[in-house]
Order: sequence, then C-alpha cells, then structure tokens
Amino acid sequence: MKLLCFAHLSEQLGTSSMELELGPISVADFMAELKNRYPALLLDHVMIAVNEQFVESSYVIAPNDTVALLPPVSGG
Repeated sequence: MKLLCFAHLSEQLGTSSMELELGPISVADFMAELKNRYPALLLDHVMIAVNEQFVESSYVIAPNDTVALLPPVSGG
C-alpha cells in the first residue's frame, strides 16, 4: 500500500510517501503497526483517509490502497 504523510509526519519520517508491504489490515491495526515501526512518530489526533475518503478505525485497508495521514491543521 502507498502511504502519504503531511506536515510534521513527513518531517519525522524524512519522506512524504512510502510503500508498505501489508496485507488487508484495519485502520486501528495499521496505526498500531506504524507506532511499532516508528515509535517517535506523533500520531495523536491524526485523521486517516483511504483512497481520498476519510475512514473509521474499523475500516479494512486493502494492500493496493493509498493511505493518507493528515495531522490536525491550525488556522488563524
């Protein structure tokens, strides 16, 4: 699956996109896997979009999906 990261997440990973070799996985398990692989990654309050649609934690991500991690945005 393709992972897209924005703002501080891309800075922490050192890239704005990467390929991950995972089978079908729920969003909750995907987030746990990211925390396991990248312990310093700040994932609090991050919204998840799969194929440009926001999804809930129970949604199952397919291996060929594109997952975007969207951190909170502040405005002013």
